Amino acid sequence: MKLWAVFFLALLCLELQDGSCQAIKRKKDAGESGAHPGGKRARARQPAPTSRKGKSQSLLTQVLDKGRFLRLGPSTTLTPGKSVELRCKGTNIGWSYPTYLDTFNDSRLSIKHSDKYSQLVLTSPSAADTGSYSCWVIVCDGTECQRDQDRTYSSYVYFTDKENLFVPSAIHFEIVYLRPDRPAVVPCRVTEPRVEASLHREVPPEEITANQTLLTFDPTKGFILQNPSADLQGVFYCKAASKGTPQISTKYQLLYVEVPSGAPFVSLGASPETVRGGGGNVNVTCTALGEPEEDVSFSWSYPGQDKRPARIQTLWRLVNRGMGHTTRVSQSILSVEDMQTIDFGDYICKAKNINGETIVTTKIASS
Repeated sequence: MKLWAVFFLALLCLELQDGSCQAIKRKKDAGESGAHPGGKRARARQPAPTSRKGKSQSLLTQVLDKGRFLRLGPSTTLTPGKSVELRCKGTNIGWSYPTYLDTFNDSRLSIKHSDKYSQLVLTSPSAADTGSYSCWVIVCDGTECQRDQDRTYSSYVYFTDKENLFVPSAIHFEIVYLRPDRPAVVPCRVTEPRVEASLHREVPPEEITANQTLLTFDPTKGFILQNPSADLQGVFYCKAASKGTPQISTKYQLLYVEVPSGAPFVSLGASPETVRGGGGNVNVTCTALGEPEEDVSFSWSYPGQDKRPARIQTLWRLVNRGMGHTTRVSQSILSVEDMQTIDFGDYICKAKNINGETIVTTKIASS
């Protein structure tokens, strides 16, 4: 082989070797961005989320000891006898608690407000204090204030007492009204959420079995009758047992009612309707019919109002109208003595309940 041919082949081999080395080097250069100077491989990391959806937490707490607090849940079980202090954070706070504490103006209950929280203290609690305790933030716009529903916190507190499985009642014989269009509640509440209770009829003696559809039991309310009917009338009581010893609740008289909800049905009459001028007495009676537990308020307008003396008497009673139907009859009686000329004219009675009002008029004339 000639010398120039050998020289040509050597140059070609050298060029091929340099190209391979350069390709390898470029490949290494491209991968250097994924390595640290120390030779360790770096890992790509996803950025951590910076925001999380906050959970609504109750502002209602129980003070246990100095510096120790317990945030209350939907229900709480406490021991009777030991004073309870509840706090609710906020500068303008409202409270609710078992109504009988207000009814009897119980001095064991006190509420104090400070700049940062409101405090409710109940001393010497008993089984009778079992019930719902709530607090809420009051929001004001000028002179108008209202309850903030989104910041309302409640806890049903059980004051468990083995001697009182049922929440004691100041009324030893309660009336429960049954209506065909709404559930009825036999309010034998318990002081222990896990207690098993049963509903019994007194005459004839029998147990009304809970079936989760027509009759259910709620420890915070009592027995709920979903579709009450007239055949459930009578005297009933609840029974519960602790360690084999049965206890009986207050007795309840169940009455069936079938009066449409609405403004009271009102009638007005005078006795006598005509009076001789210069003497005689008149009674004007305003009578309203309505549902048994609905209060009716009366107001009057008459000729001698604020100028002549008059006496007003208000009363009510329950009337059985047959077939187990019970109605409340409310009356307001306006009495005017020694009728004068100024007393003759239109006597107007306005009867009002939670559903509306009815106005009726009668005329008293001189004979």
